[in-house]
Amino acid sequence: MNYPDVKMLISGEWRDSAQRQDVLNPATETPVGSVPLASAQDLHDALQAAKEGLRVWRRTSPMARGQVLTRAADLLRSRVDAIAHALVLEQGKLLTGGRGEVMRGCTLLDWDAAEARRLYGRIIPGDASTRNSAVREPIGVVAAFSPWNAPFASPMRKIAGALAAGCSLVLKPAEETPAGAWFIAQALQDAGLPAGVLNLVYGNPEEVSTTLIADPAVRMVTFTGSVSVGRKLSALAGSYLKPAIMELGGHAPVLVCRDSDPLAVAAKSVIAKSVNSGQICVSPTRFFAEEPVFEAFAQAFAEGARAVRIGNGMDAASQMGPLTNGRRVAAIHELVEDARNRGARVLAGGEKPAGPGYFYPLTVLANVPDDARVMREEPFGPLAVVNPVASLEEGIARANELPFGLAAYAFTESVKNLDAISTRVEVGSLAINHFSVSSAETPFGGVKDSGFGREGGIEGVEAYTVVKSISQWVG
Repeated sequence: MNYPDVKMLISGEWRDSAQRQDVLNPATETPVGSVPLASAQDLHDALQAAKEGLRVWRRTSPMARGQVLTRAADLLRSRVDAIAHALVLEQGKLLTGGRGEVMRGCTLLDWDAAEARRLYGRIIPGDASTRNSAVREPIGVVAAFSPWNAPFASPMRKIAGALAAGCSLVLKPAEETPAGAWFIAQALQDAGLPAGVLNLVYGNPEEVSTTLIADPAVRMVTFTGSVSVGRKLSALAGSYLKPAIMELGGHAPVLVCRDSDPLAVAAKSVIAKSVNSGQICVSPTRFFAEEPVFEAFAQAFAEGARAVRIGNGMDAASQMGPLTNGRRVAAIHELVEDARNRGARVLAGGEKPAGPGYFYPLTVLANVPDDARVMREEPFGPLAVVNPVASLEEGIARANELPFGLAAYAFTESVKNLDAISTRVEVGSLAINHFSVSSAETPFGGVKDSGFGREGGIEGVEAYTVVKSISQWVG
């Protein structure tokens, strides 16, 4: 299978550009394709198309909208092998991970397609002379920005929720990994989505975001990415009084209680930390193990990490692929060296292997001092920190001490511990005794510096609506 000939989609037509940017295979550091970069005229045309598409789509019944989305999900499932292949080439994930991402994305589309029919309003009792009601309507044109680490699932979250609610979109995916969104757009076109309802552009991130957010046609912004970029886009959206969904970075804590099985938790931790080479905003990163189980957990975690086979995602023997770009390799190694120089124990990994590709082993650091950078900065890669705590009380305090609050995990068999963790850990999503915090049915998003707004679940569709109150005089 070849990498697709990625193009922009504007007003239902595929559009190329004289200016294109290479897409690199992170396992080989060689180009696999290229992506067109939008001009100012392309952005103008996309916005105009979204305005026209909105007029049609918002008047389309929820049932008819859902049928289009469901057809697109079926088409995407039939194309899963080609899509997964492209995701591996552009992002580096394992082929099994690429297939899994596509299937999860299709589940999101199915869920939101059905949820569109349940955007209920309500009748509000009043006096004898009036009839009051409240209804939900699509908010309008949405400017959406998705990251490189989940090229299919992340744009799908935004596309599915907005389209289900009756909105139109201009979507800018990451230029490093453009194929996932291209496949989604293609399937929606084939499924009968009216022209202009979804528009796909690539280009200079600052230029595209500034142009789209400032345009009066855009009524909402949704972004997944770093805290630093999220701050800038939030401020820009706020200056135009436009609501936003910001799904930003995390530095997920894991509480390993003394009543848990440290070996079993370590085995699960190895798998969870190696998924997508740790390049997930909810990747478990800061492990706080109570002292009675700390050493057993740390050693088992390190032993499992050393056994993880890194390699090309196309190789069935690989258990973890490369990082997406060289910047991530450099950033991870800088964090490791900083912690090592401050006295941390390197239990596994910590050195880039020789040869081509953006590879870095699954790395476990223990007894990391508080002044190490990795204790404050999200590594966004295959790097885990394991530190002891004297009690669950201390563990919860350590979990909450950073400004991040996206996801957290805990392992315990105690109902008392469960209650303390559930009520006191400050995050948007919490998982107990497993490492899954997101599904189509559940709302997902962060608190504190990890953002605001929710994707997924009922909330993920309602986010793209506004409530209109109607009061009718009946005499």
